[in-house]
Amino acid sequence: MKLVPLLAALLFTQRIHAAEPAEKHLLYMATPDGAQPGGSGAGVLIFDIDDGHKFVRRIDLPIFKEGVRGFCPNAKTHRAFYTTTNHTLGCLDLETDKIVWEKKYPAGCDRAAVTPDGRKLYVPTGWWIKGEASGWFVVDAENGEVIKHLPVRNQSHNTVMGLDGRFVYGGYETTLMVVRTSDDTVVKEIAPIGESGVFPFTVNSAQTLAFVCLGKHVGFDVADLTTGKVLHRVFAGDGSLTRRTHGVGLTPDEKEIWVSDQDGKRLYIFDATQMPPKETGHVDLSAGGHGWITFSLDGRHAWSHTPDVIDTKTRKIIGTFKDEQGKPVGSSKFFEAVFRDGKVTAVGDQFGVGRAPLAK
Repeated sequence: MKLVPLLAALLFTQRIHAAEPAEKHLLYMATPDGAQPGGSGAGVLIFDIDDGHKFVRRIDLPIFKEGVRGFCPNAKTHRAFYTTTNHTLGCLDLETDKIVWEKKYPAGCDRAAVTPDGRKLYVPTGWWIKGEASGWFVVDAENGEVIKHLPVRNQSHNTVMGLDGRFVYGGYETTLMVVRTSDDTVVKEIAPIGESGVFPFTVNSAQTLAFVCLGKHVGFDVADLTTGKVLHRVFAGDGSLTRRTHGVGLTPDEKEIWVSDQDGKRLYIFDATQMPPKETGHVDLSAGGHGWITFSLDGRHAWSHTPDVIDTKTRKIIGTFKDEQGKPVGSSKFFEAVFRDGKVTAVGDQFGVGRAPLAK
């Protein structure tokens, strides 16, 4: 007779495990943002994307109180790399929540990018640096040691890794630089592009097109990465929005381009299936700030520099990032990490890069 309760318990346990999701999709948000207020403590806030972006837990990292400049993950090594205002580059293990290493760089460090194999980082010295010290450091991602210095004239800043890792792209002044990762050589420089410095940009999965934010208007330039020519300049509205654009992203299926009007508290949306892209709508945000935009790996959600969670299909705000005290929290340094059985299986990107082959 004791066998019946035992079987019932086993069946109940099996049903519970069957109901548990095979994967967990989490958003890792660094706070405080080095470029805007609105954070919550010093460290990483983790949210459950599949459970209404509900707060899960935090990782306290006191070094983050300096302000975070960039936050880029790698799935193969299950690590994330962060840069801070006070020149710190560090490595966080996503599976243990432990800091693996930290290094200080005299010139500074800004938004970096990591190769898909997790072996190398490309670390800009920062938009605030001019002269011989300006450039990108090629860094051994295993230990933070500098391998090579790629000098540029002034203000090295945002860095985007191509989806397949063959090329990495860097923005400085009014120049977009293309670097071949196999030998760390500069193979192309596209200039002039943008209006007053290369602000955030993104590339498509084929790495044939780049979309570069303007510096004096809400809009973007479209560049041909094959020929090095600037093909189009696209403005939001009637072109009279004389505010800088700080944030541009392709939806994973590469059908839309979203750009941030930070002072106007809006995201403008463009049809990317035609050239030049055509404006099709906008989303009103709950707050201003640094300006940013990126997307979940499945393309269902858009995230900006605000606490807003946006449904990309309806273009409506459907949620708010809140810390464990219920306080809304925003940042422009975040990414998606996918876990299965406690192991990282995939990661997103702090930039909204195109993923068309992966989205099909």
